[in-house]
Amino acid sequence: MNTYKSFALIPAAGMGKRMGAPVNKQYLQLNGMPIVARTIAVFEQCPLIDAVYLVIPAEEIPYCREYIVDAYGFSKVAAIIPGGKERQNSVMNGLQAMSSSVNDNDVVLIHDGVRPLITGELIAESIGAARANAGALVAVPCKDTIKTVHNGIVVSTPVRETLWQAQTPQAFRFKNIFNAHLSAEADCFSGTDDASLIERTGGDVRIIRGDYRNIKITTPEDLLLAEAFLTAMEKECMQC
Repeated sequence: MNTYKSFALIPAAGMGKRMGAPVNKQYLQLNGMPIVARTIAVFEQCPLIDAVYLVIPAEEIPYCREYIVDAYGFSKVAAIIPGGKERQNSVMNGLQAMSSSVNDNDVVLIHDGVRPLITGELIAESIGAARANAGALVAVPCKDTIKTVHNGIVVSTPVRETLWQAQTPQAFRFKNIFNAHLSAEADCFSGTDDASLIERTGGDVRIIRGDYRNIKITTPEDLLLAEAFLTAMEKECMQC
């Protein structure tokens, strides 16, 4: 019987211009701990995760190693990899760096560095779904009516019941996502997320129903909301 491993690939190479902060958003404090450190901690504490790979702007690697990885004692961080021009390039850098250490059927969970409120339960569900499908992504049903707009004019109104808001992690067997990225790179195709690259190859991507609290922190308002969510989640854990 083959035993396959699971790895987390955490891209945190964005500049965070919308946050308007003096440091990149991943290093902002969330209830006394840097956002990216909180994100890493969830995967560090998950027994299903064998190793974590971080993708960080090249010039920030020494800072991240000293003040995030070493400062919080993250023993599962196997490598800190320099990011690329766009997120897709950063993920590809990470996959290439992992390629000599993972097997084709190992699961890779790609998760935003500024999405710190992911749970161990969703990680476990994602791994299971990725083993049974070409890929899996955490998502939540859209609450609002969505409009398709062109030049400021509504073109159509998609049926809301068919629309889901994609989150992360997005989980795949390594060979599936690496080959999908290689194909996209060869064709100069830019996808909106990693799952879209699998979809492009004809692979089925399974939806894992997520949590509306699993937000991506990109604005000051997001940070305030995350603080409230985190406080509530910590209280829930204390009552367990």
